[in-house]
Amino acid sequence: MDCESVISQYRERFPQIDDLDEPSKQRLALMVGNVQEAVGIDHLIDCLKDNTSMAGDGVIRCYVGFEPSGKAHIGWKVISLQLKRMLEAKTNVLIFLADWHAWVNDKFGGNMEAIQVTAKYMEETFLALLGNPEVGEGPGQVRFLWASKLMEDGDYWARVLRCSKGVTLARVRKTFTIMGRDESSSDNDLSRFYYPAMQAADIFELDIDVAIGGMDQRKAHMYMRDVAEKWKWKKATCLHTPIISSLKSSGARMESFDHKMSKSDPNSALLLHDPVERIKKKMRKAYLDPEDDNSPIYELIQDIILPEFGKVVVTPNPKFGEPSTWESLEDFKSAVKDGTLHPLDAKFGVADGIASGLAEVSDHFEQNPELLDAVTDLMSQ
Repeated sequence: MDCESVISQYRERFPQIDDLDEPSKQRLALMVGNVQEAVGIDHLIDCLKDNTSMAGDGVIRCYVGFEPSGKAHIGWKVISLQLKRMLEAKTNVLIFLADWHAWVNDKFGGNMEAIQVTAKYMEETFLALLGNPEVGEGPGQVRFLWASKLMEDGDYWARVLRCSKGVTLARVRKTFTIMGRDESSSDNDLSRFYYPAMQAADIFELDIDVAIGGMDQRKAHMYMRDVAEKWKWKKATCLHTPIISSLKSSGARMESFDHKMSKSDPNSALLLHDPVERIKKKMRKAYLDPEDDNSPIYELIQDIILPEFGKVVVTPNPKFGEPSTWESLEDFKSAVKDGTLHPLDAKFGVADGIASGLAEVSDHFEQNPELLDAVTDLMSQ
């Protein structure tokens, strides 16, 4: 997707885009060109136009938060591709390791030591996914911060209370899906009602310009923007990446995200540490109906393989056909529909593409297995 085609869809609502110089337009297109939704990009445009930021120093800071809760699944790959684009656009990327948030959400039964071991594993995983970028606080650099460090500051807790003030319990319940829970799940645990206020406070306290998350985090980000409106604080731009469906799902988009891939069902989820043989075994059973345009196979192409490699290569058994290369998802779908591509060959081509994109992660943990082994042990307990 070229720069002009990206920014043209925003020009009517944000005519100030035309005040940007060409390098700034290119940076903006990198940041918003592959997301499913961009909310409030006026702040981002102003930062680029005026060479400023929430912190006032011109360094655009983006943030994504993760609960340390176990092994990484393929959804992290979608996020990491977006973070790579943010690094290329010379933003500072903050990966926030929400250890206390995970504790509130009863991950590892509230065992903080296990949660923090997993946070260390997450640091290694993201560095591998991002190609080991430079670590630091400047443009084009990545950094990590644990919630437990941020929470040492008393100002943070004052911010949490402000983010809670005047918000009804009914409004908070509507955000519980960000924890993977339904609205009625937490009435016996007051701490969970503070979770969305904590997540909003994280963004404000860290001078974040761009909050990034999957579409399942949208409610948390809208809560944050509502709080900003109430207190007259500046609103961070929010960029939402697609959700990959369970391999068993038809892939039809639903707001409830009941269809999304979850590592709690290992046979319907791709883990970052799955070898290609295991990926193919899972793919063999994945939903792919030639007459249905919705499939997790197509989502993996659209949201991971094409953005990363620009093509899908299908290499069938030589007895059944020649290798083929596909640069368009629509052409790929049409080939499956008309029989040019056998569904199993299509699935295995996608499996090969996914495995290629995970090679750096695989190589890293082959050479440095300690933290992965530790998380494996924790998950087996």
